[in-house]
Amino acid sequence: MELTWHGHSTWYVTVGDTSLLIDPFFDNPATSLDPSDVETPDYVLLTHGHADHIAHAGEFDGATVVGTPELTGYVEAEMGVDDTIGMNIGGTVELGDAFVTMVRADHTNGINTGYEHEAGMPGGYMISDAVPTQESDAESTTFYHAGDTGLMTDMREIFGAYFEPDAAALPVGDHFTMGPWQGAVAADWLGVDHAFPMHYNTFPAIEIDVRDFEREVKAAGSRAEVHALDGDESFTLE
Repeated sequence: MELTWHGHSTWYVTVGDTSLLIDPFFDNPATSLDPSDVETPDYVLLTHGHADHIAHAGEFDGATVVGTPELTGYVEAEMGVDDTIGMNIGGTVELGDAFVTMVRADHTNGINTGYEHEAGMPGGYMISDAVPTQESDAESTTFYHAGDTGLMTDMREIFGAYFEPDAAALPVGDHFTMGPWQGAVAADWLGVDHAFPMHYNTFPAIEIDVRDFEREVKAAGSRAEVHALDGDESFTLE
């Protein structure tokens, strides 16, 4: 599984022959790319409707947009997206070589910064190369994109216990989401081997020293290795 961080919460994930772009927002200081520079993914996954997560969802002709039915309906009507898949919390869909499960996130979900539309529940995604079951599968690989969220016990009681993610992209910019110490607790609860900070240093309210997250992960007793990627940098998850 190949993971590429394009700044903020924007990730390009490749599972086998299937490509997924999560929360496309390229107007952030960590990336040098425009949407036109990015290879069109097979699927665009949206965690929620805030402008810094859906800004460029309509700029990938031929991609299928995935999100809550409320949000996919919005991008069809307002962004001219032709092909969508509506799903919801707890559901798993098979997208090419990937199995994608939408999980809960603790956040709000008005569409765009005016918050004039509701977009259903905000969420995160578990992305795996095998169908999730109750049985532990050491051969499978799972990446958790938390979306925008606060710390919640689901991360310990459900996500870590049953999905057994190998890696997690966690928002750590504080103010609107978890900050460094809560993100570190999340990494510990999830039991991941790899933790990737995201949703930080995009604008003043979420500016942090990302080394604080690294220190907090150690203080939490987590086994996770922290990877503070540069914008447009990739990591191979095996």
